[in-house]
Amino acid sequence: MKQVLGIVLAVIIFVLLAGKPFYTVDEREQALILQFGKPVGLETEPGLKFKLPFIQKVRFFPKTLLEWDGEPGQIPTKDKTFIWIDTFARWRIKDPLTFYRAVREERAAQEKLDAIIDAATYDFITSNNLIEVVRTSNRLMKAEKVISVGLPEKASQQIEIALGREQMTRGILEQIAPKMDQLGIEIVDFRIKRIDYVEEVRKKVYERMIAERKQISEKFRSEGQGESKRIEGERQKELRRIKSEAYRTAEEIKGTADAEAIRIYADAFNRDPEFYSFINTLEIYKNSLNESTSVIMSTDSEFFKYLKDYKKQ
Repeated sequence: MKQVLGIVLAVIIFVLLAGKPFYTVDEREQALILQFGKPVGLETEPGLKFKLPFIQKVRFFPKTLLEWDGEPGQIPTKDKTFIWIDTFARWRIKDPLTFYRAVREERAAQEKLDAIIDAATYDFITSNNLIEVVRTSNRLMKAEKVISVGLPEKASQQIEIALGREQMTRGILEQIAPKMDQLGIEIVDFRIKRIDYVEEVRKKVYERMIAERKQISEKFRSEGQGESKRIEGERQKELRRIKSEAYRTAEEIKGTADAEAIRIYADAFNRDPEFYSFINTLEIYKNSLNESTSVIMSTDSEFFKYLKDYKKQ
């Protein structure tokens, strides 16, 4: 009896050690139970679980979001503009049983995602113009408003978008969703990470941008020159007005001063005409005669009378 118990105990220990009947499901995982290679159960709740030793095996699949990063590729738009597109997505395993039957492992799933998402992206890009891929709405950005002000009316008219980048990404999601269901996968999010022109197109775009900005600068420069001339004309007009008013004021002051001087002279003359004549003559002598002056005149000249009277004295 003891031998039987020993054998049973040994078998139990062997089963526990070699068969590994217990396993743990992490809260970030879900477990698919396989019996002879065929799925027979699914465990999604975390904790300690039991399986039949040697007969059943467990495959673990993550519950968390998984990354998918597409390879950047060159795609032509509907208006024949070649661009580089770089995309990314976040996905999770929604149905581990379907996932196991369809692709079995994450590496194979990534390859499936490459084919499906890249194909859908190519279809949408080639079916729409570049403006639909770049823009999300028809709203003008601040810089675009400044540029549109400088351009002629025809050049500043914006091309209206019908779909836009945001709706395009949603359309790609809707297109690939049924194919993802067949793989037991859910695409949680899909985005266009980066859009860039190919080198040849980039040069043409830069040339066009430079030409537009030169056109804007010439317009602003022309307007500035016109404004400069207008200001200069206003300045010259104001300067002439100031000079005219200053000249008029100066003439009025001179006229008033001359009138006052004449009045004073007249008043002095009326008080003592002889004295006024004497002072006025002396002033003339002072201004017209000096050491080198020679004067020849008659002795009865009015100009000479005060000098003649001076000799008599």
